[in-house]
Amino acid sequence: MDSELAERMLRDYDAKDPGTVFAEGLRLTIPEAFDLQTAVTVLREARGETVAGYKIGCTCEWNQRANGINHPVWGRLWQGEQFASDASLKKSDYVNLGIEGEFAVTLSRDIDPDRVDEDTVLLSIDSIFTVIELHNMLMRGEAPRGHELIANNCIHSGVVRSEPNPLPKDTVETDLAILFDGEVVDSWDVLRWPDEILQAIPWLAQQLASRDVMLKAGDTLLTGAFGPPIPLGAKATVEVVSSAFGSVIATFE
Repeated sequence: MDSELAERMLRDYDAKDPGTVFAEGLRLTIPEAFDLQTAVTVLREARGETVAGYKIGCTCEWNQRANGINHPVWGRLWQGEQFASDASLKKSDYVNLGIEGEFAVTLSRDIDPDRVDEDTVLLSIDSIFTVIELHNMLMRGEAPRGHELIANNCIHSGVVRSEPNPLPKDTVETDLAILFDGEVVDSWDVLRWPDEILQAIPWLAQQLASRDVMLKAGDTLLTGAFGPPIPLGAKATVEVVSSAFGSVIATFE
């Protein structure tokens, strides 16, 4: 992957103007898009940043179709972009800030990609969180934009997480709701733990293994949103609430 392209991508991200090269007509294959995401990762690590884990995106078929792909996507989480509940953040640090509500887990041990299934994943989880995922909702190229999404680290720009919750001993059904300034903007009545929430993690482990990366103890994994990111607009307070796994809140000025 062209190092100058990766350097430009990182400069644009730092300048809160991500992905300008796609406005100039850049098109990549899906492997090339992941290569570019990885090249930017190398640059961020070289300047002292730390990967905190991974996110899974486009788990729903309708979202895959919208981006011209037939599989989920994944991106990196960065330690400097992790926030605790009650965080006060600035909208100016993001571009057209978009919000997803979902769940995240932390790993208690490494996961062998050659021996991974949902049971193995479940035994490897330390705790579960309700999270607010932050996005820079800006896509510049012509559709389909799956390659642009991936190269831009799945437009991910941070996570606000709840207090950790111990794992349920049995199957649990939970609801999930996203609220802006106290009003529900999206919700799901029945989501099942563990199968529905953890189902994409074996795929993630195998995808990372193809790039010689292993899921490690301590990694945080965003397990996949159930709807599209929602622009925050003029709203100031975001809360994501789960009856089984608690709530997380953040304010934006």
